[in-house]
Amino acid sequence: MRAVDALMECLKAEGVEVVFGLPGGANLPTYDAFHDAGIRHILVRHEAGGGHAAEGYAKATGKVGVALSTSGPGATNLVTPICDAMMDSVPVVFFTGQVRTELLGTDGFQEADTIGITMPIVKHSFLIRHPLEIPRSIHEAFHIARTGRPGPVVVDIPQDLSRADIPYEPVADVHLPGYQPTTDGNQKQIRLAAKALANARRPVLYAGGGVVSAGAAEDLVELATCGRLPVTCTVMALGAFPAAHEQWLGMLGMHGTRTANYAMDEADLIVALGARFDDRITGKLSEFAPRAKFIHIDIDPAEISKNVPAHIPIVGDAHNILPRLTAAYRALAPDVQRLDEWWARIRGWQQRYPLSYEDSGDSEIKPQYMIQALMEATGGDAIVASDVGQHQMWAAQYYEFAKPRRWINSGGLGTMGFGLPAAMGAKVGCPDQTVICIAGDGSVQMNIQELATCSQEAIAIKVFIMNNGYLGMVRQWQELFWDKRYSHVDMGQWPDFVKLAEAYGATGMRLADKHTLLDGIKQALATDGPVLVDVPVTREENTYPMIPAGQAARDMVG
Repeated sequence: MRAVDALMECLKAEGVEVVFGLPGGANLPTYDAFHDAGIRHILVRHEAGGGHAAEGYAKATGKVGVALSTSGPGATNLVTPICDAMMDSVPVVFFTGQVRTELLGTDGFQEADTIGITMPIVKHSFLIRHPLEIPRSIHEAFHIARTGRPGPVVVDIPQDLSRADIPYEPVADVHLPGYQPTTDGNQKQIRLAAKALANARRPVLYAGGGVVSAGAAEDLVELATCGRLPVTCTVMALGAFPAAHEQWLGMLGMHGTRTANYAMDEADLIVALGARFDDRITGKLSEFAPRAKFIHIDIDPAEISKNVPAHIPIVGDAHNILPRLTAAYRALAPDVQRLDEWWARIRGWQQRYPLSYEDSGDSEIKPQYMIQALMEATGGDAIVASDVGQHQMWAAQYYEFAKPRRWINSGGLGTMGFGLPAAMGAKVGCPDQTVICIAGDGSVQMNIQELATCSQEAIAIKVFIMNNGYLGMVRQWQELFWDKRYSHVDMGQWPDFVKLAEAYGATGMRLADKHTLLDGIKQALATDGPVLVDVPVTREENTYPMIPAGQAARDMVG
């Protein structure tokens, strides 16, 4: 069969149900194969939208996402989603078309060195040099993307090789001698960690996105409850521990709660679970958690002691390690009363520094109120995709996530334009779930063309635009750190989002009154098909609390 038909057989063998892509000259043979393959293909309007949709699909389902592009500009348009997936450890396989082999290196039409361009931002990549390589390379790509620390894999296929005839035989197994991720964790180190935890007087469990990737949320709850241990999560791990739980401190980091950040600052033992001590968490690294010893559990050995030296490192999968850590901790029968003083201190912070804002006395909609209304309207049971900016942080603060894989956002790269296509991908992967996108008026316009995809494919996402007429987070920084010298952050009053939604075949709504906001949101959620809702909010509201960049957690403002 043709190599591209073999490619389709490989995708089906890997359980691929949907592919997001855009055809062009170099991947035309692949698109011809789609004609008879029986795999759902969703035609996006921009390759970046397709890449982010594949990420949203992967984040919501836990499966490997798939995105396709042609060569040259098609491939370079995928650079941002590839880098985004790398930063957030998202399993996506990106197939890029390439010019014919005799044109490689000649600067042929729509030629780009896709492998060279993406080399620093992939987990692995394949440049196909012979058509017989295609089946095994595809299976290896999926294996690499989903195992160990998940991540993006690029498969670059020259056009002439993709249309060549090959004798296809299914690949029964994948064995890569040079790629053997450590998943079990060292039992001796786990016992040491349990002893340290049993002796700690001011412990904190600090969970990152790796807990969600590993499917270890229930294991985290088990460890926390058996030891009466306080828990905080990064923005990537929201939902890994139920927000309504009495041991939840809230999110930590730059826009986290004072309670979470103060607890980290005063802890004597921090257990980092699938987290990487990112600068948004640590602030000034030299002053981060100065009293603490660190247990660092991560499947990627390169992350351990990269930013913060680990006293007890454990390399492995959180789902394998946490139950054994819990069992070892229970076996020591530690005195839970030892934490009474620590919990009293934590409760004091919670009472003194709750998340709060000054609500309007009239019909004006405060951004925080908008998130609370969305929380109430959805019952906290929606998949929430977010764009990047102030609205993202308010959503992280005020939407209370009870389960993992319900919060889809761009954490490490902070990609504006991520939210709408990611919501689209999440809805495709979870068609029976309510999927909403919380966006800003600046970020939503970066990939708003995917509304056309949603209309064409009947992907019923509900997009709520927190519209303050600014690039809000940049404006906040200019206000606080640049003497309010606002420079090119005013977005004006364009476009008319209701008309724009209608032009794309979606339903457009504008909700501008606080008193009718909740009912309007419920109406939007009950409306068939994709809906775009413009919600004008307070123009110059700031996201607080906040750790100023490069400062310590104890220096929080707001």
